[in-house]
Amino acid sequence: MNPYYWLGYNFSRLIGWLFFRLRIIHRERMIQSYLDPPLAGIACDRAIYFLARRTLMGVPLLGWLLPKLNVIPVNQEGIDRSALKALIRVLKSGNAALVFPEGARTLDGNLQPAQPGVGLVIAKTLAPVVPMRIFGAHEALPRGGRHLHFVRITIVVGEPIFFTAADLEPPGKDLYGRLSQRVMDAIAGLELK
Repeated sequence: MNPYYWLGYNFSRLIGWLFFRLRIIHRERMIQSYLDPPLAGIACDRAIYFLARRTLMGVPLLGWLLPKLNVIPVNQEGIDRSALKALIRVLKSGNAALVFPEGARTLDGNLQPAQPGVGLVIAKTLAPVVPMRIFGAHEALPRGGRHLHFVRITIVVGEPIFFTAADLEPPGKDLYGRLSQRVMDAIAGLELK
């Protein structure tokens, strides 16, 4: 972990525990070898890579800091092939990455339909996927919200999904959508227990 990532990781954990009574359920399921990215990041004990809007790179200080926090810039206006290639390289080199199958944060706090991008990444890497669901983040700071609410946040970590070449059959134009939906279904099945 680089020093910037280490500092951000530990600061996020401290804030989560102090202000949101953060709980992580089934942290042991993690494969070890606005609020959602840091919350999901602190559920993992190793450094992970994040996708973030390319426009954030133009913000003073953030543009300098985000790459040091393992951020891969992505253009949200359509398919960003360079971001997908960078994500695939990260995973093929044995690193971990956080990807939201919906492609964007929700406006109402409910899960949204899966986009095919995560399916493409799975098909190209066969990287295992650890589904996670964060309960309470929307209530703490909804998309477009300006005020932070100190409510309980709980992260539930699902069983890892291991993909094989058999999961790529039958090939076709719906392959990426099928893979993405499998991940989204696993996320939707996670509940507070």
